[in-house]
Amino acid sequence: MSLFDSARFRTSAASIAQLPGAGLPEIAFAGRSNAGKSTTINVLTRQGRLAFASKTPGRTQLINFCARARKLPQSTAKNPLREDVGFLVDLPGYGYAKAAQETRAGWSALIGGYLAHRPSLTGIVIVMDARRPFMPADEWLIEFFAERTHVRQLWLINKCDQIKRAERAQVLAAARSRAKALGEHVTVQLFSGLKKEGVEELQTTLLSWIDPEGRLSALETAASAGTP
Repeated sequence: MSLFDSARFRTSAASIAQLPGAGLPEIAFAGRSNAGKSTTINVLTRQGRLAFASKTPGRTQLINFCARARKLPQSTAKNPLREDVGFLVDLPGYGYAKAAQETRAGWSALIGGYLAHRPSLTGIVIVMDARRPFMPADEWLIEFFAERTHVRQLWLINKCDQIKRAERAQVLAAARSRAKALGEHVTVQLFSGLKKEGVEELQTTLLSWIDPEGRLSALETAASAGTP
C-alpha cells in the first residue's frame, strides 16, 4: 500500500484562508480528542510521527495536510520522482472541555468551514473510542454529513482491544445497522492503533475511495517494477 507509505507532511492551516488550493482528493480524519485519530494516521502510513499524537486533549489546533504520492515511471533509485495524488487531512480533535470558549469557537469555525465547503473532500474517517462510541460530537458530525452523500464516511471503532470480544460484536453490529440505514456511502470497521488491528481493511477501504478502478495502484506497481 505504498500510496499511504509515501505520505509526507505538506502544510498546516489555522484558518480557512490558509487552506491550500483544492483539487486533489482529500480524506479527512476527525474524532474526539484522544480517540486515537493521530495514531490511526501514523499506523495507516507506517510512520511514527506523521501526525502529532498528544496526551493533552485539544492540543492539535490546526488542520494538517499530508500528501500521498505515486512514483513516476522515470524515477530511479538515485533520483526518486513522485507526484502528489491526494491528501490525508488531520483535523483538530473535537469535544475538548478545558480549552477557553473563544478558542473552541475558533476551532469549530475552522473545522465546520472546511467540512462544509471543501470541494475536494472525498471521504471522512470518524474515529471513535470503542468504549464510548457515538458521543454527542460524533453524532453531530454524522448528522452533518447525513445529506452530503457525495462524501463517503467510515466509522472507525478504535481501541477495540480495550473491550471484550462479545462487546466488540455488539458494538460492531449496532454500528453497522445504523450505517446501513444511512446508505451505502457509510461503512464501519473495528480498529486498534495500539495492536495494529484492522490496518489492511482500512487501507483497502480508503483506496477504494480514491482509486476505485485501481489505476493509481497499477501505475505505482509498474513504476516500482521499472526502477533499477
